[in-house]
Amino acid sequence: MSSPVNPVRVLCAGLGNMGRSHALAYHQNPGFEIAGLVNRSKVALPDALSGYEILPSFPEALAELKPELCSINTYSDSHANYAVMAMEAGAHVFVEKPLATTVADAERVVACARANGRKLVIGYILRHHPSWMRLIAEARKLGGPYVFRMNLNQQSSGPTWATHKSLMQTTPPIVDCGVHYVDVMCQITDAKPVEVRGMGLRLSDELAPDMYNYGHLQVIFDDKSVGWYEAGWGPMISETAFFVKDVISPNGSVSIVMDQNAKSDDIDVHTKTAVIRVHSAATGPDGRFLKSDEDLTMEGEPGHQELCDREQAFVLKAISENINLDRHMDDAVQSLKICLAADESVRTGMSVKL
Repeated sequence: MSSPVNPVRVLCAGLGNMGRSHALAYHQNPGFEIAGLVNRSKVALPDALSGYEILPSFPEALAELKPELCSINTYSDSHANYAVMAMEAGAHVFVEKPLATTVADAERVVACARANGRKLVIGYILRHHPSWMRLIAEARKLGGPYVFRMNLNQQSSGPTWATHKSLMQTTPPIVDCGVHYVDVMCQITDAKPVEVRGMGLRLSDELAPDMYNYGHLQVIFDDKSVGWYEAGWGPMISETAFFVKDVISPNGSVSIVMDQNAKSDDIDVHTKTAVIRVHSAATGPDGRFLKSDEDLTMEGEPGHQELCDREQAFVLKAISENINLDRHMDDAVQSLKICLAADESVRTGMSVKL
């Protein structure tokens, strides 16, 4: 892809794990020029970013620097307001998931993008991963209805547990990570979600009384497809079966077979697939399977930073080639709606009709 003649000037807000990775992606891509970095406090940066000044206020930096793109990687409760502020100031927006902390705010952000003719890309990083794209394609070949079995539990301690506790000041794990995997479900089935159930438990006194660090959601679609997603964070979480990615249909299944030596706090494990196993349910007259399972070895998979590079290359392409992002934005709202319904179900003890 050719770069624009004039690089897109980007203001990058939030310098946590994802914010730093996205800032590196902008720094390394000649199609971008970093206009400024924003963080409430001074933080250590990789050498490549050490030459950029860190500004404390997003509204002030936006007004002063007038960027063409704002990259919003702050805590979830600021996503919607910052995105709207940026687009009303004339900037395109990349915003980390979740898009917002309420469905109304997510819909407000999308409406703002459409009203102002701005590009809005939400950080669904798995959409840029070749192996996950292959998983979705193989599952769609099987045809529905589907059973989706997915989880991502993280046994965290030290700085990782500190990061998780910070995230849980606003967002439980089944929402923060759940939007990724519910988005995968929705890309595989074209059916509409109709009902969501959730349960959760607070497993640590270090959390606010109304927050829980273990959660489980179930979603039912109008073609009878069903799915579950489980997420737990913390030092008490088991390393056993922490990564399950299964899609089952009447015609067989597609599964990610994870490296048995993988550890749940390795950020690259969250996206790497190792092997995709395709299983056919077809049997012959003797009742035995007609085909052996096919293992698709995903060699040369992109690591976390390369995935961020790919994601921001897509942002640049969306701006420079005026890509229609209607489906992308609608999908982001739908996956968030499902995860927030699960959170509502956890808190009320009632299933939620969509």
